[in-house]
Amino acid sequence: MTEPTLHDRSPAIGLLGSYGGLNLGDEAILECVLGCLRRHRPAGRPVVFSRNPEHTRAHHRVAATVAWQRVGREHTLGSIRRLDGLVIGGGGIIYDGEAAGYLRLVRDAQEHGVPTFAYAIGVGPLREAEDRRIVREVMNDLTDLTVRDEESKLVLEDVGVTRAITVTADPAMLLEPEPFTHEMLRDEGVRPGGRLIGMSVREPGRAAEHLDVDSYHALLGEVGDFLVRRLDAHLLFVPMEADDVRHSHAVLSHMTAARRGRILYGRYRPAQILGLARHLDLAVGMRLHFLIFMALAGVPFLPLPYAGKVFDFAQVVGAPALTGVARSEAGPLLAEVDRLWDEHDERMPVLRERVAALRERARATCERFGDFIDKIG
Repeated sequence: MTEPTLHDRSPAIGLLGSYGGLNLGDEAILECVLGCLRRHRPAGRPVVFSRNPEHTRAHHRVAATVAWQRVGREHTLGSIRRLDGLVIGGGGIIYDGEAAGYLRLVRDAQEHGVPTFAYAIGVGPLREAEDRRIVREVMNDLTDLTVRDEESKLVLEDVGVTRAITVTADPAMLLEPEPFTHEMLRDEGVRPGGRLIGMSVREPGRAAEHLDVDSYHALLGEVGDFLVRRLDAHLLFVPMEADDVRHSHAVLSHMTAARRGRILYGRYRPAQILGLARHLDLAVGMRLHFLIFMALAGVPFLPLPYAGKVFDFAQVVGAPALTGVARSEAGPLLAEVDRLWDEHDERMPVLRERVAALRERARATCERFGDFIDKIG
């Protein structure tokens, strides 16, 4: 990070999150937070703490990037001292095994007098004593704290956070689409015309700790076959991060109509995936930001709630809110897919109205962020 000159009055704002190209949802969040910063302070200097600084420099217009994983503390401290403010979030980054890593940097900023802002973060699960302790201490000392859903607020209150917590909406609700052309579809082996269903799967992990891989692969294979037969459709699996490709192949291996399925292999920006959504007639998915993109594009979708954040989003936008992705849920799930297709015209006004409300809440977070920047100079 370059030292500012004495004549450079524009604030240096650090942005800390799961940035660096690992996940399209996180990249969408970064794009929207950067857009908000530029609207409020065009001359502001965004400094992104990234898992992959090279990727962030190549894909986002920023003043500087800082590697913060697998580096010594002095490396990040030097950068933090030169900030005028530090923003953590958005996204679901505060959970067991990850929270302490992020919040150590926020604590360093607080100890050096740098104002700190939580931008529509997602929280939970938090069961480990050390993670709960650092969350409680750091969150209570934030300059301002916003979370993206009610569940995150409840988790923070359970941990012992006593300061005011404002529930807003995911920053990616403000993403604008870029074109995804018919030629791009053909390059992916998808012939334009005919019905096209989008699907999203994910890997198990700490954010999906109860996910039974074999069970959900078989379940989605059954759903895929049903969609092909019921709607005479083709399926397009949309990976939101690299490992989703492997799980898409696994779902296809359970399908008798696998020849009607394709996997998106190209590397695309989040706004292009949002543009892709206009080609879809229906979507079934696990990844939260895949579902957010479908909602923004006005595509009827069925969420597969592997975690509370997906269930909460489904409820907020009026989508079917099932209770899990176990093989035993196949009957209710197929019935809900059938109902969604039959009733999607009637459901769309509700979806559009609720998406508009979420976008307004996301704009309010942006305004709140603007107030934070104004107060720090």
